[in-house]
Amino acid sequence: MSLPATMRHVDLSGHGGPEVMRFVEGPLPVPRPGEILVKVEAAGVNRPDVAQRQGAYPPPKDASPILGLEIAGEIVGLGTGVTDFQIGDRVCALANGGGYAEYCAVPASQALPFPKGYDAVKAAALPETFFTVWANLFQMAGLTEGETVLIHGGSSGIGTTAIQLAKAFGATVFTTAGSAEKCAACMDLGATRAINYKAEDFVEIVKEETDGKGVDVVLDMIGAAYFDRNLQALAKDGCLSIIAFLGGSTVEKASLAPIMVKRLTVTGSTMRPRTAEEKRAIRDDLATEVWPRLERGEVAPVIHQVMPFEDVVEAHRLMESSAHIGKIVLKLV
Repeated sequence: MSLPATMRHVDLSGHGGPEVMRFVEGPLPVPRPGEILVKVEAAGVNRPDVAQRQGAYPPPKDASPILGLEIAGEIVGLGTGVTDFQIGDRVCALANGGGYAEYCAVPASQALPFPKGYDAVKAAALPETFFTVWANLFQMAGLTEGETVLIHGGSSGIGTTAIQLAKAFGATVFTTAGSAEKCAACMDLGATRAINYKAEDFVEIVKEETDGKGVDVVLDMIGAAYFDRNLQALAKDGCLSIIAFLGGSTVEKASLAPIMVKRLTVTGSTMRPRTAEEKRAIRDDLATEVWPRLERGEVAPVIHQVMPFEDVVEAHRLMESSAHIGKIVLKLV
């Protein structure tokens, strides 16, 4: 296959609002050992992209500075040592950067084949949220069948994924969202109770629903603003897993007593700094435990809107408005 010398990609003229993004021509990435080169057909839009654009989430030193952490498309090049895939395979992948481009080099160990019946748009909506939810909710927090979980931001890409996976693996799901419409969407996805955080106290509701025990796991993307209340909502031996700080990263005042009295675990992570080996382990779990469920239709990405690549500025504005339910995907071809 003959490849072009250059490609179009999104560049930043500086850090700031969505308008700092612009399209430029640049060289194709060259796949390093263990990497694949993918002709991008669709790319997901995620909160970390917004944070990087604003200057709050710089890429690792060895990663592409181009925005974009999840892609789907066709493999057009192989780095040395790649044996899992062949040129022509259609894959989705968790990228370390570089997804907002016509071509993207990603580690083969972070790629998965399209689930059967999926096109590029549906496949591109999978990697970032499914890697994140699997790592934090199942690997780290240890959610298991028969347990209860409170998922904040239930209508987000992360939230819609977490609700479905938790339900599919036998957990009882409570979630928070900011409107009646979003709460209804969460219930449709399998939540037992969706709590409108603008009108209800999630601690009180969780206690009522669990006969005063609290939940076994809280998956939180709010951070400081919810820290104290999350501890109150947890049952004995429960786990708080923090994946973002939309409500601040510094806790001004909170009682640590519940951690000791209830033997709580507080953990958290971001995906990007994880090692290649850690990401491969998540990928392997997804291939075994989750991809069959996608193919059977037990879980599926919730896609709010598909937008042309040229509308990336509007896609970021939509993301920042929080008016969406589920994923926002850019379509390149």
